[in-house]
Amino acid sequence: MAAKFARSIRQAGQDWLLSCARNPADVLRWWAAGKSASIASGEHWRVAEGPLLRSVVAMKCVCSRRLGPVLADASAERAWWLLPPELGDDLDSVPQLMVHPIGWPLTCPPVLYAIDECFWLEPPDGSSHLTDPPALTAAFAAGGRLSAEALG
Repeated sequence: MAAKFARSIRQAGQDWLLSCARNPADVLRWWAAGKSASIASGEHWRVAEGPLLRSVVAMKCVCSRRLGPVLADASAERAWWLLPPELGDDLDSVPQLMVHPIGWPLTCPPVLYAIDECFWLEPPDGSSHLTDPPALTAAFAAGGRLSAEALG
């Protein structure tokens, strides 16, 4: 029963990811061919890129209610955090993260399975929930220890 519930959440996450694409049919074709597909940032999210290992450590420090989707590529040793589209200069103080400009194409595998070494560390759940920038800043800046301010 738990596996069926988890699968339905992952399917909802995949449906949400497809709804963020300019042309969902193209994305589905790429996935059916066993390839990741590009989905542009901007309207639905912004993307911050960071080192994979440091991102895994930071994920442990961002509480679940402040953690949104995180994509990883093990071969590139990189992770991409999905952040609110209205992101300002919130992450300027975090040298380990590079915020990509609006329109930057995030190369995504499906939520349901990995392609090559690219997979969702924290998959979308269909709720449109994204990572909280102050919590992410605190997780990186504090070396994994969150301040009381970041915890809200």
